Amino acid sequence: MMSPPLPPGVVILQVLPALETGGVERGTLEMTAAIVAAGGRALVASRGGRGVTAIERAGGRHIALPLTKKSPLALWRNAARLAALIQAERVSVVHARSRAPAWSAWLACRRTGAHFVTTYHGAYGEDFPLKRLYNSVMARGERVVAISDFIARRIIARHHADPARIRVIHRGVDPVLFDPEAVAPARRARLAAAWGLGAGRRVIMLPARLSAWKGHAVLIAALARLARPDTVAVFVGGDARGRLAGALRAKAAEAGVAGQVVFAGDCADMPAALLLADVVVSASTRPEAFGRVVIEAQAMARPVIATDHGGAVETIFPGETGWRVPPGDAGALAGALAEALDLDAAARAALGARARAAILARFTTRAMQDATLALYGELLA
Repeated sequence: MMSPPLPPGVVILQVLPALETGGVERGTLEMTAAIVAAGGRALVASRGGRGVTAIERAGGRHIALPLTKKSPLALWRNAARLAALIQAERVSVVHARSRAPAWSAWLACRRTGAHFVTTYHGAYGEDFPLKRLYNSVMARGERVVAISDFIARRIIARHHADPARIRVIHRGVDPVLFDPEAVAPARRARLAAAWGLGAGRRVIMLPARLSAWKGHAVLIAALARLARPDTVAVFVGGDARGRLAGALRAKAAEAGVAGQVVFAGDCADMPAALLLADVVVSASTRPEAFGRVVIEAQAMARPVIATDHGGAVETIFPGETGWRVPPGDAGALAGALAEALDLDAAARAALGARARAAILARFTTRAMQDATLALYGELLA
């Protein structure tokens, strides 16, 4: 099936703070490729980072601007820079993916008449005065992309946005990359050896950066309650601030499961990593705006357990494709883990097949790209 075409040569500019790693960066790259394939020109403005090369390989052009800065003066200066860029490159649509760049882009679009689109990527906190006002720029687009129904409801409730401007476009997974049949045994073996996963160990995997709200401590408590020495919890993801790993190791030792916890760090081959797992856990204690790891694990036909809030409510169907448990409830998580680990081979295969089919039907990268191109088309028409 062909993607929706764009007017030949139309210029779409995406703005974000930097091009490192994360869901915002991945969405930017995926849309760069889609814009180019649909006949448009894809520009990306950011401070730069390791993702610049990928943008250029996808056919886009990167413009380095200091869009990480948040002071009022910096926002005004960046607005002037973006306005000049919009005029010089004849940009038709500016797609903002983060708050500080969005404020500058909003001002620039008001000056130049370019269309302004936002993607509301996060369940942004409001933990200090004026934070809601700061967040509100993400609801000011002519079209506002909500990455889940959960986020769409939050935009309406917090910012009183007109629902007619909101488009729910879920994040997607590449079903070719995340395909159990496409992972060579050697890829799995390399990771298993690097992480010290011996034969006979049942692997419970939590793929998420080490952060207090991602639920690593809850999984450690659940592992202690599970009382199954043949299991090992593998934490896949870096410790950005270098503080939490030590506290989690101490907690595991206190709970008597220090020998059952592996800190794997960042991983460049997530399809192979997920295929090592007997069960994948998303234990976030705060609602995830969407939760891409949940759909990636299901695309790999893995049993998945997630907390029963945020985007996971839309991507896991209890009793059919996985389990949902109350956030922060180690006992409930231990019970779901026992059920998942006790599935026989036929039941695991059936659950995995249902999960993969559900993801391929609703949550693919191509579906996300096509829906976003259609949104651009609405404005350009």
